[in-house]
Amino acid sequence: MSDSLPFASDAGVHGSLAGLRSDYRRGDLHEQDLLADPMAQFALWMTEARVLHVPGTDEPHAMTLATADEHGAPSARTVLLKGVDARGFTWFTNYESRKGRELRSNPKAALNFRWGILERQVAVTGSVTRVDEAESDEYFASRPLGSRIGAVVSAQSEVVSREELEAAAAALAAHPESLIVRPLHWGGYRLAPDSIEFWQGRVSRLHDRIRFRRESPESVWIVERLSP
Repeated sequence: MSDSLPFASDAGVHGSLAGLRSDYRRGDLHEQDLLADPMAQFALWMTEARVLHVPGTDEPHAMTLATADEHGAPSARTVLLKGVDARGFTWFTNYESRKGRELRSNPKAALNFRWGILERQVAVTGSVTRVDEAESDEYFASRPLGSRIGAVVSAQSEVVSREELEAAAAALAAHPESLIVRPLHWGGYRLAPDSIEFWQGRVSRLHDRIRFRRESPESVWIVERLSP
């Protein structure tokens, strides 16, 4: 008996996962095409992804965030990028969640962005710190009321019933909006990159991979092409 699960698709060979493939032909990537500053290059690619974004499809600022605990056991999830500048990549979450606990004991992480419409990926690694409280307060205040309520009542990553969660949200919603402020367990993180890889899909899996890396925040970026 096969261990494979049935998979119905018009795209595969006989509907199998092994037969699903695409040949990437949208573009290429050469060292001379890249900006000298990888953060500026990332911003350019993000802008292009946002321009081509089709509402209702994957969000262009969605990123896979990978963390690991003190024993090296990894975990990953999708979060939303909420800021990018010369300092790094910023997102907001519950500090007591699984990712928050892991970042507290092992403050390094990896990010991955995939923009299928452009046949591109960006992979980032670096060290993570919390943003200052004023920045977290400002972002929290900008969120819709329902999202603020959700952040307050959610003990993220802990076991809960749907009924308990909805009851807590309903109880908080009955309070004046002015009382719904950022809880101490919620705020922002910023990843300062030490490596940023730009990936462009190419024909026959001969993809373009160009990596910027540096030994410290003060050192210059080293640019190198990686084998696909």
